Amino acid sequence: MKVAFIVFNDLTLLDFAGVYDTITRLKTMKFKNNLSWDICALTEMVRDKHGFKIIPDKVRNNLGKYDAVIIPGGMGTRSLQNDSEFIDWIKTAQNVQHKISVCTGSLILGAAGFLKGKKATTNHNEYESLKQYCSEVLKDRIVEDQDVITSGAVTSSIDLGLYLCEKWAGKEAKEKIREAIDYPL
Repeated sequence: MKVAFIVFNDLTLLDFAGVYDTITRLKTMKFKNNLSWDICALTEMVRDKHGFKIIPDKVRNNLGKYDAVIIPGGMGTRSLQNDSEFIDWIKTAQNVQHKISVCTGSLILGAAGFLKGKKATTNHNEYESLKQYCSEVLKDRIVEDQDVITSGAVTSSIDLGLYLCEKWAGKEAKEKIREAIDYPL
């Protein structure tokens, strides 16, 4: 299984880090040895909203070769949802099996057309913004609808990561990873 973690300027670092840390433990803790991942962006370097620098593994790569694409949220999503170059890049994930977002990353999935006719969630402050893209906005922590999984605000990133660990490697893997990061039930 190959995962693309999308990064962009003004992302919320915890949106990225929570799901990244839990998912990559599937490999480091030997639950899913065939797991690999890339950090992908449109630029050679990105900064989170506080200036933390991230250097991606892949720049402007076709996202269609991945099994899962994970998009974090952050203030950058507000302008990126209207950035045709960025959205066209995200659209290369059209046939990807799992299109996943944390927080306002769902606005990017929506702008790419991946939420049409689907239920989704986002940061509680952006429920109204999300309505234009999907059939129904739910206030649930995690919403899965066919090939799309969306999660709520910032800390849902860890919940989403654990949800994906269970989905991809089973309940035992999820529990062992949850215990390893000392995440409460």
